[in-house]
Amino acid sequence: MKPTRLRNLPDEIRQEIKQGRQAKGWSQLELGRKVRLAQRHISGIETGKIVPRYDTLLEILRVLDRDLVLVPRELLPVVQATVRDYRDRKAHDRTDERPLYADNDEEGAP
Repeated sequence: MKPTRLRNLPDEIRQEIKQGRQAKGWSQLELGRKVRLAQRHISGIETGKIVPRYDTLLEILRVLDRDLVLVPRELLPVVQATVRDYRDRKAHDRTDERPLYADNDEEGAP
């Protein structure tokens, strides 16, 4: 039986690559130079026309300070919530600490 090959990367991964590149202020050409790929190859990956090899994907994510992590499915909502909270706090330049599992009603309590 022949293994099934992805037709394109999931939208979430492609958007993460593009947003990570833009957050660093890099053009597609600059990212390509860092991972030794042509600009058109980076464009193809971001638009879904090219599916990179696994090692190429890992290298792109590494230079963008990202990582590909295997998470048990039952923990996925917790991980996604943590990432959303991190991005929200970073976007609003908040550095105040708060308990990870605090109930909203308990946050303001003395």
